[in-house]
Amino acid sequence: MISIAITGASGFLGKNIVKKLAEKYELSMLLRNPIVGYEQFFHQYDLTKGLSDNKALQNIDVLIHCAARVHIMDDVSNNPLDDYREVNTKGTLNLARQAVDAGIKRFIFISSIKVNGESTQLNKPFKFDDQRSPEDFYGQSKSEAEEQLLKLAEETGLEVVIIRPTLVYGPGVKANFALLLNLVSKGLPLPFGCIKDNKRSLVSVDNLVDLIVTCIDHPKAANQVFLVSDDNDVSTCEMVQQMAKAFGKSQWQLPIPTACYRLAGKSLGKEDVINRLLGSLQVDISHTKEMLGWKPPQTLEEGFKQTADAFLQNKLKD
Repeated sequence: MISIAITGASGFLGKNIVKKLAEKYELSMLLRNPIVGYEQFFHQYDLTKGLSDNKALQNIDVLIHCAARVHIMDDVSNNPLDDYREVNTKGTLNLARQAVDAGIKRFIFISSIKVNGESTQLNKPFKFDDQRSPEDFYGQSKSEAEEQLLKLAEETGLEVVIIRPTLVYGPGVKANFALLLNLVSKGLPLPFGCIKDNKRSLVSVDNLVDLIVTCIDHPKAANQVFLVSDDNDVSTCEMVQQMAKAFGKSQWQLPIPTACYRLAGKSLGKEDVINRLLGSLQVDISHTKEMLGWKPPQTLEEGFKQTADAFLQNKLKD
């Protein structure tokens, strides 16, 4: 049986990976604190300090590295780039070197589409072999980690697999996606009727986890970069329509012209927020599908329905 260690098991993605792997693989969790019900898998680990020794990595075949200093809107750190690098670049490389010392064969690094950039022109998606072009400190720290991991792979023979997700959603999702879910669940008309000329790639957490599992032992995954999505890009208007359909709510949206959004963004100093709302960010996953013989097992519609059902169940508990 393949033995797997995972960092970030207490996070949104990590929890879903653990659920998928716990029954099929020997599992170790590298965490600051143990997770209730999984204490027997726990090993002390801090991104900024690493592991105190390599015992937690002994007899491990594959390490899945999900833990990171995540992207923070309006970061108030005095040295945000240094803070991101300390965790996402230096911390990742230190862990990878410990993996090499422990004889681990494969290191799966959950990176970010922000390594490619923040936006694309309509129907001109990012590709796996595009030049890295991060535009913020988080993306830069992940990009630098990728470069150094691939260099380490050349030097040591460690098999590095890099996965760059787009926006990940699913049951229990937080942040802006959850805020939008809440608005749509109320059944009120929302002002996105004119935002039809953009496209965004999303990925359900089930699809992302399925790809990660595929990469655990796929012989062609070694030293590759994989982009991942549901393979069904949607405009902002279409995304809200799909959410409304998942909730069984009205899909009518107010036709507020996009020029009004741009004017409001400029007036309020929120142009970056408006650009994300109106702009496109698409990925081409043909390399992922062809190299691995993989396709997303869950449709976007299924993913939205699963997410909406979980959202409603959680509201009933509150």
